[in-house]
Amino acid sequence: MPLSADQDQYLRDHNMGVLGTGRRDGSPQLSMIIYDYDGKDVVISVTSDRAKWKNAMRQPQVALLVPDGRKQLIVYGTVEGVTETEARNAGTKRIRARMGRPVEVSDEELTAELDGNNRVILKLTPDRGFMND
Repeated sequence: MPLSADQDQYLRDHNMGVLGTGRRDGSPQLSMIIYDYDGKDVVISVTSDRAKWKNAMRQPQVALLVPDGRKQLIVYGTVEGVTETEARNAGTKRIRARMGRPVEVSDEELTAELDGNNRVILKLTPDRGFMND
């Protein structure tokens, strides 16, 4: 199990973090994100024209920092890009439900919205985590 029970619960109890990806020159790119974690993977909605998407597709090893005051969890893992309509819609629905904004439109309307905004999903599979207080 890549995450301990405490780390798993911490990740479930939060929904905002800082995603760290690697830029082309090797320097870090940090982005505030909202996520959903289901005990298996973390889904993050991004646009395909942004650096975090391009960086993650080029170099899929990423870090996710989830702070809470002085306590924090850092999750390291591998991301995959999700562009297939059904999986992308499902990831979007997860994130919106986590934010208290369930999707109230048809799948066709959601697909059109996401296509129009170049929305895709990064799916992070945790390899390991480190927590400190």
